[in-house]
Amino acid sequence: MADPQSNARLCADAGAPTSGVIHVRTRLTADFTVISNALAQRRGSAVTVGVAAYISSLPDGSSVTITALCEHFTEGEILISRALRELEAAGYLERRRERTPSGEVRIRTYFYDVPGGAPDPDPDEFPEPPEPRRPRKQAAAAVTPASAPAEEMVAASVHAEAEAPIPLAEADPQAVAVLAALRRVDPRLVLSAQEAARLAPAVTRWLAAGLLPTHITDHLTARLPDHFLTRPAGILAHRLKETPLALPAPVGGAEPSVRPAVVPMRNCDGCDRGIRAAEPGRCRDCRSRDQLRAAG
Repeated sequence: MADPQSNARLCADAGAPTSGVIHVRTRLTADFTVISNALAQRRGSAVTVGVAAYISSLPDGSSVTITALCEHFTEGEILISRALRELEAAGYLERRRERTPSGEVRIRTYFYDVPGGAPDPDPDEFPEPPEPRRPRKQAAAAVTPASAPAEEMVAASVHAEAEAPIPLAEADPQAVAVLAALRRVDPRLVLSAQEAARLAPAVTRWLAAGLLPTHITDHLTARLPDHFLTRPAGILAHRLKETPLALPAPVGGAEPSVRPAVVPMRNCDGCDRGIRAAEPGRCRDCRSRDQLRAAG
């Protein structure tokens, strides 16, 4: 009688793992994209990683608007816009207002392989580094009232202020208190005295524009990434770089008789996240998920 035959594949090499994934490598010489492990293995939303990988694979000049991305992916505008916000908060994506030689202002999107990284120095392969990404002293010197829009002048002044150490005693106490209280909402937002002193002028401008400390706290702590790739001060500085428009003066110069009530902190009924709401309920993300499930 013949020996029984098996159609099972031969065992892998002795050095191969006995469980988990086994990579079958193929050397690619064209049509491939290199991304960092920090981005590919980023914890959190798979949509965010997928959108980042897709944008990395596109040639310069490709449209990466929400509409263009929704035409490629099956996910809707809510998930795509949330992915873009997460990439922007983590430092991978940056939107800038830039003035063209003809005087028009347009929004340009920059995508970084490494948050805060400088472009490759090879001029034949990559374009010249964008102007705002130069060292702070050079950026401040390059901005002049005759050639730059107002928002770039504000950014340059913030950079110039950041060059010289600011004593904490000279910073606005209310602004410092707002920054120090951020760790109560997110324990990761721990700032040093020098970082708080450097960020305090921007917070003071927000307060002068009429925003309440609770509004500033909500803006600085909303939708933070799961893992910080930089110091928390860098993320906070990015969110504070745009000075809000000041409130119009009251008619007749009269002060409002009733100050807005402070919205209390509550726990979301869906994910138990801390939110500010007048009544118990669910946070914005949980409501969005409920709407997606209802639509599906």
